[in-house]
Amino acid sequence: MASKTDTPRDADDAEVGAAGSQLSTAPEEEAAGEVSLPSLGPIGWARWFWRQLTSMRVALILLFLLSLGAIPGSLVPQTSIDPTKVEQFRTDHPTLAPLYDKLGLFHVYSSVWFSAIYLLLFISLIGCIVPRSWQFVGQLRSRPPRAPRRLTRLPAYTTWRTDRAPDEVLGAAQRLLKKRRFRAHTVDDAVAAEKGYLREAGNLIFHVSLIVILVAVAVGSLWKSEGGKLVVEGDGFANSLTQYDNFKSGAFYDTDDLEPFGFSLKSFDASYERTGPQKGTPREFRANISYFQGADGKEHPGKIEVNHPLEIADSKIFLLSHGYAPVVEVTDGRGKQVYSGAVPFLPQDMQNYTSTGVVKVPNAQTAAGKRNQLGFSGFFVPTYGGKGSGSMFSTFPALDNPRLTLTAYHGDLGVDSGLPQSVYQLEKKNLKQYKQDGRAVAQMMKPGETMKLPGGDGSIKFVGVKQWATFQVSHQPGNGLALIGAIAILIGLAGSLFIQRRRVWVRAVRGADGVTVVEMAGLGRSESTRLPEELADLAGALEADAPVAEAATDSGPVTDEDASADSAPVPAPSPAADEKKPTPTGSENTAKSTGSTDSVGSTDSADDPADPSEGARA
Repeated sequence: MASKTDTPRDADDAEVGAAGSQLSTAPEEEAAGEVSLPSLGPIGWARWFWRQLTSMRVALILLFLLSLGAIPGSLVPQTSIDPTKVEQFRTDHPTLAPLYDKLGLFHVYSSVWFSAIYLLLFISLIGCIVPRSWQFVGQLRSRPPRAPRRLTRLPAYTTWRTDRAPDEVLGAAQRLLKKRRFRAHTVDDAVAAEKGYLREAGNLIFHVSLIVILVAVAVGSLWKSEGGKLVVEGDGFANSLTQYDNFKSGAFYDTDDLEPFGFSLKSFDASYERTGPQKGTPREFRANISYFQGADGKEHPGKIEVNHPLEIADSKIFLLSHGYAPVVEVTDGRGKQVYSGAVPFLPQDMQNYTSTGVVKVPNAQTAAGKRNQLGFSGFFVPTYGGKGSGSMFSTFPALDNPRLTLTAYHGDLGVDSGLPQSVYQLEKKNLKQYKQDGRAVAQMMKPGETMKLPGGDGSIKFVGVKQWATFQVSHQPGNGLALIGAIAILIGLAGSLFIQRRRVWVRAVRGADGVTVVEMAGLGRSESTRLPEELADLAGALEADAPVAEAATDSGPVTDEDASADSAPVPAPSPAADEKKPTPTGSENTAKSTGSTDSVGSTDSADDPADPSEGARA
């Protein structure tokens, strides 16, 4: 009768647990009945708060809150992006606006609550990563733990008998495992090997990359600059604060650091679909420019297209939109030309470019030499449908049949009041509309035509049309860092998902009959079908150096009497004669196959089965 093992069950459990320890750098959680509250006092509460803040659970909660906090920043108009929309929102929602002000919803990303979440997440991630990194370094420097006494308790297990000596089997196993890129060494009567360290490295890279992205967002927000400029064909732009139509920057950006560069808009090429259901759809938008860098830089030809910005001096110049600028000449009552140039009109219909604009002439005079400021408001259509079309709107976005319709005013434009006013709107408070025969003076003109003003106050001529384009000059110092962080996140996530941390043990012990018993078992961080498959592959490869003994294949399975005759650990029965190749089994199958004789010669396996949860808990 087989003898009982004198190793207690608790000792086996502890040994299996030790074999599976440190397969992860995740912090261990205390059992529900073992939670110890911190001692009262400032130090105890500070320690408790730090442990909670640096837990991965709290880091995930903070990341979720940060995502929620960004939602109002996308839905509610932001002062830093469009102050005009914010003021319009205040006018349209007089009840909600004061509440939004108190909550900081008009400046979400600089609000106190958003900054608090951001900083707490930053601290939490650092507090999580630093100890795990040191623990991971310690694991890299340590060796795989020794084999458990009962390998049959591990999730993947196989055994066979061979005529080779134990030392030869162990040597062949160590060479095989090292060839398969396992870290392996021999301890007592077994080889211990481990593989898959890059899984934990992937976890750490993932969390470090989150910090990198947070830093990139902070750098991009504090040191950024962004401005817009409308440029008419033939005009240029220099990177100076006074040249921008609008400009905003981060809190730490110094406008004295603006790089010296500039460009001129030589021409603008635009083409549109002429026929079919997509008639009028833009096919080409290209700004042909010449640019320079440095105070005495040489000009170089270039082009800017949609989604193809010009990169110069750590800044990017984007093409945003385009439109038309009618060229007019204004003559006052003295017959003197007082204005000549292109006036940008803003599109009101982005499909066919029906546009509105104004012409302001503050230095005009009457025939008697009296001051008489002139103002003109009007419409411009690049393609007029013609008389009888029933519409003044454009029918196509290209310059096929341009028309300029102007209405004339005179009086005080308000430009001398010192108050800022839009160049695209006409302040009519102190202006009078020209009338003739009781009707407002207005005229539709083709290029080359002139509209005369009543009373000999002058005239305005529609000379031709130029195109304009709006550009955005953006300096975002954190973009490169954010890209690196995003790529690193994908790499780290792939490593943590597709790489499995696992350990393999190979034990070789000579039995009383002189035949060597080989046991091979594996343990992974998580349950996976790949572990038994890999163990089967390793066992098949090792069989070339440790073939199944002929006596084992001829004599049939080992009996209980054979197992009890030897005090050394004896594995589960050998495979049958027609199954010479060792085959790993799961914990459940192992328990069944060792029902009569376990790995230490015990016959109490029915009362003490192998538990699959051992490996998972380890």
